[in-house]
Amino acid sequence: MSATINTTAPLAMRDKELSDRKLVRGWLYAVLVVLFALVMVGGATRMTGSGLSITEWKPIHGVIPPLNQAEWQEEFEKYQQIPQYEQINKDMTLDEFKGIFWWEWVHRLLARGVGFLVAVPLVLFWLSGRLERGLKPRLVGLLALGGLQGAIGWWMVASGLSERVSVSQYRLAIHLTFACIIVIAVTAIARGLATYTEAAASRAVQRFAGIMVLMVLVQIYLGALVAGLHAGLTYNTWPLMDGAVVPGDLFVIEPAWRNLFENPKTVQFIHRMFAYTVLVLAIWHALATSRAAPGTTHARRAWVLVGLVLVQATIGVATLLTQANMHWALLHQGFALVVLIFATAHWRGTKGAYPLPTDVVVRS
Repeated sequence: MSATINTTAPLAMRDKELSDRKLVRGWLYAVLVVLFALVMVGGATRMTGSGLSITEWKPIHGVIPPLNQAEWQEEFEKYQQIPQYEQINKDMTLDEFKGIFWWEWVHRLLARGVGFLVAVPLVLFWLSGRLERGLKPRLVGLLALGGLQGAIGWWMVASGLSERVSVSQYRLAIHLTFACIIVIAVTAIARGLATYTEAAASRAVQRFAGIMVLMVLVQIYLGALVAGLHAGLTYNTWPLMDGAVVPGDLFVIEPAWRNLFENPKTVQFIHRMFAYTVLVLAIWHALATSRAAPGTTHARRAWVLVGLVLVQATIGVATLLTQANMHWALLHQGFALVVLIFATAHWRGTKGAYPLPTDVVVRS
């Protein structure tokens, strides 16, 4: 028994498949742009303290903001019932409330918008026969992930409405990480529909590239913990932290595991150390890929990834030294997404494109 590729399919059919893939890929790139904007607005919402300004989850009715003075006053009174207002913003005016309200409203509007941007074209592409059979479950799964992310977002907000003055760092980290998982999924599917001139890399290179995606994702999760604990506002020196390479008092909370999530000093230290780990692994991956596939686009992409990780590390140091200045912090978050998107595209590139439907394996 042997396997061969059927190359007798009409060229017109292959051209249509490639054309359909181009359209679907363009749509997914548009989704990726909106997802990037959504994450960035979410970061700004967090840094401006706006995330708890809307105290109800209204998936449909919430699209319409307050339209008159009475409605604004009603929203403000709802905000005045939560601990954040009572303990931090007691002297806030209605105009100041409007400032934080709009950040959260835009964040939620973008979230709803990206849902429509996925759902409507998905239906149209499906009905017009432009979706390959293997794509359909992937794209439906993508839509389901978006719906789940909306529920996670409200679950996060709810953590700050009764006892806390901010959202739980645990839930914040899960919310951002899940957003990044969706970004990975969109990027991977889009790049799976691309056309590659280079043959797929070895399985070892593919696995290492996949590990790099996972490592970047873990580092973003750790960064979200830092943000949730406001840990970037302390120990603003580099390369030493609190005057030492390994500072003391990293495990002062009992039980010890809680320090990994609740001790700002420990969380910042782990985020620093993991950044070094990601950089070392990126260099190792680039060297290994250059040895396994010298002169290929796989090797070149691996070295570009090293450069992006170095830039991100530099931005991270600047963010730390400026005590998490909002502009540097947003740049740090945004560039983390750039690194994640490129790492995912690189990983998908080492695997090559999805097989075309006309490339049917015939066994004889």
